[in-house]
Amino acid sequence: MAGRKYDYLIVGAGLFGSMFAHRARMAGRRCLVIDKRPHAGGNLYCEQVEGINVHKYGAHIFHTSSKEAWQFVNSIVEFNRFTNSPVANYKGTLYNLPFNMNTFNRMWGVATPAEAAAIIDSQRSEAVEAMRKAGAGEPRNMEEQALCLVGRDIYERLIKGYTEKQWGRKCTELPAFIIKRLPVRLVYDNNYFNDHYQGIPTGGYNRLIDGLLAGTEVLTSTDFFADRSHWEAVAERMVFTGRLDEFFGFRLGKLQYRTVSFEQEVIGTPNYQGNAVVNYTERSVPFTRVIEHKHFEMFGDEVYSRPVTVISREYPAEWADGMEPYYPINDELNDALCRRYKALADAEPRVIFGGRLAEYRYYDMAPIVEKVLRMEV
Repeated sequence: MAGRKYDYLIVGAGLFGSMFAHRARMAGRRCLVIDKRPHAGGNLYCEQVEGINVHKYGAHIFHTSSKEAWQFVNSIVEFNRFTNSPVANYKGTLYNLPFNMNTFNRMWGVATPAEAAAIIDSQRSEAVEAMRKAGAGEPRNMEEQALCLVGRDIYERLIKGYTEKQWGRKCTELPAFIIKRLPVRLVYDNNYFNDHYQGIPTGGYNRLIDGLLAGTEVLTSTDFFADRSHWEAVAERMVFTGRLDEFFGFRLGKLQYRTVSFEQEVIGTPNYQGNAVVNYTERSVPFTRVIEHKHFEMFGDEVYSRPVTVISREYPAEWADGMEPYYPINDELNDALCRRYKALADAEPRVIFGGRLAEYRYYDMAPIVEKVLRMEV
């Protein structure tokens, strides 16, 4: 392997690959980053439309309680003060998320935590009793799990339809472990995250990725698998962030995913829905949510500085070959197959597998930052 041009070939210019490239460059390593898309950034990529940074592959909000991670990303680009406060639309009535006193006031007309807790506890008890009569000691599916956690009203209006659209299956057909907990906050607080820090890069996520990749050679529109033998020969080691099963030629079978498509629209009004994220929780509405992108970076009167706005409707779907894999389906069947592939990965001493696709797990951004900051390069 002596004489190879690079220390690392990094396959994938998403957050994991870009973070690793930055750390490796700072350590004096020679890196080449390649990505099959025509741009760097992976799913973080933003496209400018009418002067608005559009999150091309879905909304991304950076949030963390790690001071180290927060200080690191802000050393690359300053983050703004965006606070995630989504709203749920059920049959035209708007409810604040996560479930909090504003939600319960709109749903039941209650004003105090004691009143809200009494209703929730009563409905939880009804769900547990129904299971007992059915001879079930534990929730047998996601519906029973949710009913035991938050009761029927919250489940029916804010969870059931959205979840069935997201997964393409009835809640009674989904395993209970999909929902381990549902936060119920008996305070008037619409902040979705409990983390100490959250925000969006000022100027969009492209500035974060460009900062991480500064000084590193990057080739876009370059498919590793189109000339695998060539790319494997250019570096001493490889960082692979693509699909784990594809790396091994699908020899054990294919891992499954859910995917999502986006319907983007420019609307001739400065403020379409008054919030960055509105979830549509009715099963009969085909999309799960509408994102209004300007609210990620424009606040107050600044929203009206542009006469138009850009929205994206998100439509979840079953994944098939040729579609973009978004969400790993971490059920027993896929997790068992993933473990077999990871055993193969562990036997590849020259390759580091990292990120959402290569590890077959859903990742928020901050854990990826923290993980790479702790890696030896």
